Amino acid sequence: MHIKKTKWHSYCTGDLAKGCRMCVKGKKLVLFITGLCGQRCFYCPVSEHKYGKDVVYANEWQVEDINEPKELIKEAELTEAEGAGITGGDPLVNVDRCVKYINILKKRFGKKFHIHLYTPLKLVNEERLQKLYDAGLDEIRFHPDLDDNSLWTRLELAKKYDWSIGVEIPAVPGYGEKIKKLIDYIADKVEFLNLNELERSDTTAAHYKLDEMGFKMKDNISYGVEGSEKTALELLEYAKSKGLTGHYCTAKLKDAVQMRTRIQKRAENTALQTDVITDEGTLIRGIAYLPDLSPGFGYHEKIKNANKQEIIPKLNEFKDKLAKTGINAVVDEKKLRLLMSEKIIQKKKQEIKQLGLKPAIVEEYPTADATEVDIEFI
Repeated sequence: MHIKKTKWHSYCTGDLAKGCRMCVKGKKLVLFITGLCGQRCFYCPVSEHKYGKDVVYANEWQVEDINEPKELIKEAELTEAEGAGITGGDPLVNVDRCVKYINILKKRFGKKFHIHLYTPLKLVNEERLQKLYDAGLDEIRFHPDLDDNSLWTRLELAKKYDWSIGVEIPAVPGYGEKIKKLIDYIADKVEFLNLNELERSDTTAAHYKLDEMGFKMKDNISYGVEGSEKTALELLEYAKSKGLTGHYCTAKLKDAVQMRTRIQKRAENTALQTDVITDEGTLIRGIAYLPDLSPGFGYHEKIKNANKQEIIPKLNEFKDKLAKTGINAVVDEKKLRLLMSEKIIQKKKQEIKQLGLKPAIVEEYPTADATEVDIEFI
């Protein structure tokens, strides 16, 4: 086995785990099961709006009713997912929720719907592993504490079950020797080792911790940390010498391949006839905003706290007025705005302004949260 660079901007020493093979093709839904976790890794990548909170997300779509996760099935359908990766936080904080969602996904999409799960070792025991296995979990990936090997033996509990077992950790610069000790331990106990590029975290505590430890960004266009790739390649060589298959997953793979492919598929399934889909999978659309609910300081908070029962009828009134001027608009009840084509809004911007609305051309993701990439008021 030699280290080879893949067409997905990563490096490997053998075949990728099945979960990874599906992931790089954009066929995996990310199921964030909870933001609760007891391990407190100094590099925790969980965002501020999820960190320490018992929330559920299917990709970027928050599940409103955790007991009836209709958004989960809908998101899987819209992205044409063929599997899911369960993450957190620590999913084992609520193993019964994991079991319920595995059952829901397998029932809806069949036994071939491949599900893998990430977990630290803190809550691993036979009872929880048995529940996951009985539910149909296909692959489990452990995240051992690199600074404390006292729980590493819990990895062996997973060998009782007929599923794929791996270890997935970040390639932390300066942690080479600690990770080599972990490799020595797991070499005959797991099927694969995944090393992720260490990235600057959005979580405030982890962000400052990385600063304190002297980690620097490798460039201005990535969250990747300087030295992580060098560390990973050295560790892949070491893992290879121990007979362990390894894969180094870069930040570029996650952004330019995995997420891009998934977003392109979602765009194809959600775009309005008036939307333009870019090569990246983003949508370009014309939008008319109510003046007090237009993008600016505190925009997302205003949308979140707005009285929809009062505003949606108002938007429908504006829709009818626009129709009289030859403009066909769609009411966006989630973000409280009017959608139309880029061409129409350019052509009819004066009529739109005369009604007291603010016209703009917007590029945004086709995700449930419709995150804006660019907004140009016209």
